[in-house]
Amino acid sequence: RWVLSLECKGSRNFMSALRRAVEVDFKDKDKHKSQGLYLLTTGIPDQETHTVSAYVAEACGGFDLQLHVCLFSVTEGTDSSGIIPAHYASPRETANAFKEIVQAANGSFHWFGEAGIFESDDITCIISEMEKAKNYSQKCAFLVESLKQRS
Repeated sequence: RWVLSLECKGSRNFMSALRRAVEVDFKDKDKHKSQGLYLLTTGIPDQETHTVSAYVAEACGGFDLQLHVCLFSVTEGTDSSGIIPAHYASPRETANAFKEIVQAANGSFHWFGEAGIFESDDITCIISEMEKAKNYSQKCAFLVESLKQRS
């Protein structure tokens, strides 16, 4: 319920927010086996992707911390007031940047919009598991048929 009372505010200063989360909010990180940060965003950070990725890799490498990103694409290139953000990137460029950042943090990336899901690491993993199961099933069916023909 508390999420419903939150108001959207702030900036796209990703590094500042991440530093706060990692260096202040996770001060008891040694007491936990694993932790995750979830970034819900509509746009690209103001900092360069390689800089953010390097910091994320270093920050997450010392303990079991994963950064997961949920990118929500809204009307391309504008915020709700029609103003182009300070650091603009196309939706594909934004998605690629966050995918790189998430890889550095061993997290997962999810990209969706009003039209539905564009990309999701979890869905990709599920589809891969389903393909493996299908292939295994086909091999088993082939083996059963071969045994029947030998009898």
